[in-house]
Order: sequence, then structure tokens, then C-alpha cells
Amino acid sequence: MQVSIAMNKKRSWISTQLKEKLIHDFFFINGIISVIVLLGIFALLVFTSIPAFSEINIKEFLLGLEWNPTSYVKEVYGIVPMIVSTLMVALGALIIAIPLGVGTAAYLSDVARPRTREIAKPIIEILAGIPSVVIGFLGIVLVGPILAKIFGTHNGLNALNGSILLAVMALPTIISISEDALINVSDSYYKASLALGATKWQTVIKVKIPAALSGIIAACMLGMGRAIGETMTVLMATGCAPAMPESILGPVRTLTSSIAIELGEVAYNTTHYYALFALGLVLFIITFLVNMTSDIILHKYEKVNR
Repeated sequence: MQVSIAMNKKRSWISTQLKEKLIHDFFFINGIISVIVLLGIFALLVFTSIPAFSEINIKEFLLGLEWNPTSYVKEVYGIVPMIVSTLMVALGALIIAIPLGVGTAAYLSDVARPRTREIAKPIIEILAGIPSVVIGFLGIVLVGPILAKIFGTHNGLNALNGSILLAVMALPTIISISEDALINVSDSYYKASLALGATKWQTVIKVKIPAALSGIIAACMLGMGRAIGETMTVLMATGCAPAMPESILGPVRTLTSSIAIELGEVAYNTTHYYALFALGLVLFIITFLVNMTSDIILHKYEKVNR
């Protein structure tokens, strides 16, 4: 009887170990596939971009102030205006979205009643599912005319319009991740703050948000990634002028919208064609640097709080 029990335990242990190994191998293989896909995309962009620089000076490409690949006089490939436009629209979106997103997350996690939270959460999730072309259409017919009337411009297709629309698109990501980070803060922090005489509002602002800062930073970085990588909305709502932006009320053209506009019309295997892949490579590197910076900030913050 004891031998039978021992054999059953051994079989159970072997079965558990086998399951754990299979699960470990499954996730490991998925991780390797993700890395391979990422490296493949990077390699494709690099090797397709290289032919462009046989005709384009790299310094002029990276520091040039004019993008005019269809000029009859001389083709010009300078990406500084598009980089400035991309960063202007993305940073403008973050300036709008971060206070609204973190404030909404704090309200939902600590202030709102359960019934209010049950209603608000699905609405925020629905907002994340709205197609970008619909958001861009609203920017043309609704936000643009309002901005034109407020600031007295000819039309509202400018960087500010794009920032407002991208802020709306980034809000669901920032709110959801920030709320999860705030909910996961230990109750002991909350109770200790209240026990020391702090109000509920002071506890949220001075205790819970600093304790959840790593998750909030991650949410903001993901929101910025969404803003930098968005195409259709900025294509429709920012005016798409390939010149150095004069102000946030002027028309701009981002890296993504330039690729979207020109790639479908460009002749295959031309300098212009390869230059667009070089734009994609620059966009890839910018996104990579944003993610790497967020990881560095998160790791430093975690070390400080240990």
C-alpha cells in the first residue's frame, strides 16, 4: 500500500515537472519568436535603406531642413521638419493626456463609487476601440473648425488639432495602466496615511501616486509610443505641410504621414522609394529609444524604492 502511494506521488511529481517544463519552453519559444521578428523588421529596414544613401548624403538627410523628392531642379531629402513635427505633436498630446489620464485613473481607483466605476470603465475601453480614421474625421469636421474660430486661423488643420486627437487616443492606455498601478499599491500605505491624519485626497496625491509612479511612467511611455506611431489621424488632421513648423497652430507633417502619403505613389527601386524606408528606420529608432528610456527610468526608480 505504501509502495503504491509512493509511486503515485512520484508520478504526480514527474507530471508536474513535465507540465512546468512545457509551459516554460512555450513562453521561451514565444519570446524568441518575438525577438526574431523584431530583428527581422530592423534588418529589413536597414538593408532597404542602404541604397538610398548611395544618392543621398547622410548628413543632409539627417540635418536637412527641406523634403522635396519630386523637385525638377534637385531632389532634396531632409527629415528635420518631419522629426520636429512628430515630436511636437507627440509631446503636445502627452501634455494634454497625462494630467487627464492620471487624474481619471486616480478618480476611478480611489474616489469613484463602484457603480460609477462599472459605467466608466467600459466607456474608456470603447474609446480605445474607435478606429483612428473616425478620430481623424472628427478632427476635420469638429475640432478643426473650433480651433480655427478660437485662434482666428484659416483652418484648424494644424499641430494642435493632431495633439488633441492623439491625446484622446492615448487616454485609454494611460488610464487603464495607471489605474492598475494605483490599485496594486499596498493597502498598508493607504491606511497608514489616513491614520497619520492625511485626507483621502492628500493620500492619493502624496502617497499612492508616488508609490505607483513606475506603472504611471510606463503608461505615459506607452501613450507616447501610440502618439509617435499613429498615422491616419495625423494624416487627416494636421495639414501635412512638409516644411519646418512655425508654431503649434501651423500645419505639420509627421514621419508616419509622410510614409503613408508617398509610399503608395512612389516608383519602385528609386532613390525616393529607398528614402521612405530610411524614414521608417528613423521612426523605428525613435520608438526604440523611447522604450529604452522608459525601461531605464523604471529600473532606476525601482532601485531607489528598494
